[in-house]
Amino acid sequence: MENDARPPVAIGHVSLRVTDVPQASAYFVNLGMRLIHQTPTFCVLELRGGTHLVLRVAEDPIPSRTKAPFDLMVDDVLATRRQYDVAGFQPSEIETGTVHRWFTVLGPDEYEITITSSHAGKRAV
Repeated sequence: MENDARPPVAIGHVSLRVTDVPQASAYFVNLGMRLIHQTPTFCVLELRGGTHLVLRVAEDPIPSRTKAPFDLMVDDVLATRRQYDVAGFQPSEIETGTVHRWFTVLGPDEYEITITSSHAGKRAV
């Protein structure tokens, strides 16, 4: 472990409530996540680094354009935007901030999901 350059902690699970778990699961798999487990009311998807996105059935309606309680980070935001455009995700234009570049896509239940550039550089994450 002494040669492991990664930070010693990570986020294990992030949750999102959706109205249709199987439909939302398919969306996130198409976005690039790995399916780990799924039932009609519960799903676990894996992201790079081992973080899991847990989908559960929403108890209340979700207002359109609600910001997802997380963003997704990619190594090449330009290439990812092109890939998502070709795949029909209808990404927004790329915006530039102080640290990140980003765009958004509308996900399940019209959640607004932000896709950001990575700032990890060559550091292991």
